[in-house]
Amino acid sequence: MEISRIRALRGPNLWSRHTTIEAVVACTPAECAIDHLPGFEARLRALFPTVGALRHAGHEGPVALAHVLEAAALSLQAQAGCPVTFSRTTATPEAGVFQVVVEYTEEAVGRLALAHARALIEAAASGGVFNAATALAELRAADEDERLGPSTGAIVEAAVARGIPYRRLTRGSLVQFGWGSRQRRIQAAEVDSTSAVAESIAQDKDLTKKLLHAAGVPVPLGRPVQSPDDAWAAAQDVGLPVVVKPQDGNQGKGVTVNITDRAQIDAAYRTAAHYGEVMVEKYLPGHDYRMLVVGERLVAAARREPPLVLGDGAHTVRELVAEVNRDPRRGEGHSTSLTKIRLDDIAIAQLQAQGLAPDAVPEKGRRVVLRNNANLSTGGTATDVTDDVHPEVAARAVAAAQMVGLHICGVDIVCENVLQPLEEQGGGIVEVNAAPGLRMHIAPSFGRGRAVGEAIIDNLFGHGSDGRVPVVAVTGTNGKTTVTRLIAHILGASGLGVGMTNTDGVYVGGRQIDSGDCSGPRSARNVLMHPEVDAAVFETARGGILREGLGFDRCQVAVVTNVGAGDHLGLNYITTVEDLAVLKRVIVQNVAPAGWAVLNAADPIVAAMAANCPGKVVFFAADRQHPVMATHRALGERTVCVDGDAIVAAQGSWRERIALRDVPLTRGGAIGFQVENAMAAVAAAWSIGLDWNTIRRGLSSFSGDADNAPGRFNVMDYKGATLIADYGHNPDAMRALVAAVDAMPARRRTVVISGAGDRRDQDIREQTQILGRAFDEVILYQDACQRGRADGEVLRLLRDGLAGTRRATHVEEVQGEFNAIDTALARLRPGDLCLVLIDQIDEALAHLARRIAETEAAQPA
Repeated sequence: MEISRIRALRGPNLWSRHTTIEAVVACTPAECAIDHLPGFEARLRALFPTVGALRHAGHEGPVALAHVLEAAALSLQAQAGCPVTFSRTTATPEAGVFQVVVEYTEEAVGRLALAHARALIEAAASGGVFNAATALAELRAADEDERLGPSTGAIVEAAVARGIPYRRLTRGSLVQFGWGSRQRRIQAAEVDSTSAVAESIAQDKDLTKKLLHAAGVPVPLGRPVQSPDDAWAAAQDVGLPVVVKPQDGNQGKGVTVNITDRAQIDAAYRTAAHYGEVMVEKYLPGHDYRMLVVGERLVAAARREPPLVLGDGAHTVRELVAEVNRDPRRGEGHSTSLTKIRLDDIAIAQLQAQGLAPDAVPEKGRRVVLRNNANLSTGGTATDVTDDVHPEVAARAVAAAQMVGLHICGVDIVCENVLQPLEEQGGGIVEVNAAPGLRMHIAPSFGRGRAVGEAIIDNLFGHGSDGRVPVVAVTGTNGKTTVTRLIAHILGASGLGVGMTNTDGVYVGGRQIDSGDCSGPRSARNVLMHPEVDAAVFETARGGILREGLGFDRCQVAVVTNVGAGDHLGLNYITTVEDLAVLKRVIVQNVAPAGWAVLNAADPIVAAMAANCPGKVVFFAADRQHPVMATHRALGERTVCVDGDAIVAAQGSWRERIALRDVPLTRGGAIGFQVENAMAAVAAAWSIGLDWNTIRRGLSSFSGDADNAPGRFNVMDYKGATLIADYGHNPDAMRALVAAVDAMPARRRTVVISGAGDRRDQDIREQTQILGRAFDEVILYQDACQRGRADGEVLRLLRDGLAGTRRATHVEEVQGEFNAIDTALARLRPGDLCLVLIDQIDEALAHLARRIAETEAAQPA
């Protein structure tokens, strides 16, 4: 069994809406049916008993090793605690070659699971060894390293529940919610609107106390100190007992409480000084409470207890700690609801203060405290007390957060209880924390968890907001780029900041920020990160969907221009038009429930995609009487068609007409395929909800020149001849171009063409078969990139296509695109028409512009 390619599909894809690992797996004839491998399944199940079923319900035929790889990779993740359920194995047209797809929640874990599954199969096949327990432990460790912690994870889960998209910007806890101009970002439990000044204040404990005191919030007396002697002097000033802690600290690191003598002061100073400058403050008796403030309200409160064990008269402290740490809720770090108790130097010193040691056996019922501070990060526990908090206590917590300037704030209070105001019981606020941990409120040790993630998301996004900007995805065989550009132009006419990706580059607000073929998911994700984007239009090419899936979870509008006879067939196991349609309808399947699919009713394959749309459908076609159009219109649904000299949008008895003479792209309706492109753009703009004046304004100001739509039927004048540059590159495009130029008068017609080597032989031949019947002269040139073809092979196929065509009386082969263009230009006479099918769009258009400028400069004044 060989795995030749592994891809991570990071968005909705050909197989599912899940993030998945896709592998191409080649099996030998014997490996195509494990029944031919004696004892294999028994050895497999002995090595990994929880592998589960090796075939899905309804799967018929033999089970290949590829199916086993799928089942094992999914089961390994599931057994490691990853919430995965989807997998699939599909045979390709190549004998013994399969595509294996397995869902993942963390990409690194999915890849590791696939590697372990492969090792399991190899061990079962050879009678080798596979340690399932070790593999699962590695997967759990990898998952813990990769996944979001409980605090950030709770916020993300709340966002997902509200339909708000999110994206991790780092491997850590920096997360973007929403898109474009509506995005917000968090770092753990800290939001983007919190200033660095507020965070700096919260880190300075002494400054925080001064500000809170100025606001009338009760705080303990204390001050910064410079040495153990100074610490002892401060302790005497405020009165014992005291607390010694770092002035700039978090998570209870370096904090020692309830200090009553000089020796403890010296030890506590050394501990705190390890983390920076030190301060001493009055110890407040009572319990340690954490109040969580979000925005202007208290959303959760918990009473924290320090880490401790109860003596039983039989076991040592060390053994009691080990027993407590067996609780599955306890783990290392912050990934679990509780943290394991550590028997470190601080815990040992605390034991010594109680007359104990790690190997001492405390009497039955004795509480053995292992730290004086009650942070969860040191192994403490938390009890929810949210419902008990007195309104005055809550008000003090909110005032403290607002005085510092924190939008999410952990306020630490020490008092006897939270049932009465702090002032009545001598309690006070001892600390204010930026980016507070949320796990004590999400999953407290005792009491019910609180929806703090929802509270934070509600604070970030107002009621009813999902943080999304309108997203339009455009796909098809031909017309994608023009439709994408036209929709973006119409949106721009409405005053929105528009992000656009296409095969020419990435544009934001009309400015190009990236170049090249940017029709894939990575470019889409970059646009959705841009803070100036109010709406996005994405050309969505087949290659990007196959390579990585979509760059978004769903779109408001999906446009499918056409499929026709297809393009790029034979690549990546997309061998038929039906295969291509299944791939292109991915954007239709991922329309939002309240969104729209804009579909070409005249293309049966495209029209059939309506059944896969979760939202509603707008059909477009030039023929208003087309059966699909007539039926849809009769049902009161939206259609866009041509009626006489106008594009007509209709729904029920309502009509809106746009005269074709006001749509320069169509040249008054003479260019049929541009009329189709305009209808698709009108339907998309209508679906977004733009007003009709804006739509008209956008259509009328968009021309088909090289600036607006480079390489898309750009018409120029050269010495009295008509010159057309277009990027058409498949038989359907040739038919559309022939129909367009046939409507344009010409004395003699010339075409300049090459062919891309990654097309099928029959597709390359068919292009010149079509053109040879419509043009008098054909100039062939070799494409800049042969894409796996031998030198001259594409030219031979193009010439084969011309065999038997009677109109093309002059056929010439020229080396190089620009030489071919110059050859054609030299032959042009006034009244001629020349169609140049360009390959290097920007370079070829620039070359044509130079030649036209040179001709104009040579004209007598």
